[in-house]
Amino acid sequence: MSSIIVIDDDPQINSLLKDVLEFEGYQVVTAQRADEGLQYLESGPVDLVVTDVLMPEKEGLETIRELRQRYPQTKILAISGGLTKSGVDVLEIAKRLGAHRVLRKPFDVKDFIQSVRLLLDTEEASSG
Repeated sequence: MSSIIVIDDDPQINSLLKDVLEFEGYQVVTAQRADEGLQYLESGPVDLVVTDVLMPEKEGLETIRELRQRYPQTKILAISGGLTKSGVDVLEIAKRLGAHRVLRKPFDVKDFIQSVRLLLDTEEASSG
């Protein structure tokens, strides 16, 4: 069974994504801050990190950069509903920094699950 960390500063989004992912059979932990989410990674292997890109304190772009350096095997799905103040598409930047897939909020739950399955498919096939 794949393990997933969802990092989003919005508790409603965390709750929704956790419910959807658990319904699909994944083990899920949520965090409202990037540092909190990264602490979970230190306690054991995680297959996928779903992270919001625009968050207070530590932004998701910094989190993606850190994940790529410290946990290169972990898949990353970046989500965001915004652009930077200068009008730059943060999801494009997330891809350049190493996010494996990106989704723009609001997204359809079916698209979200499809993205998760695509990212974890190879691991599920090899372990199952």
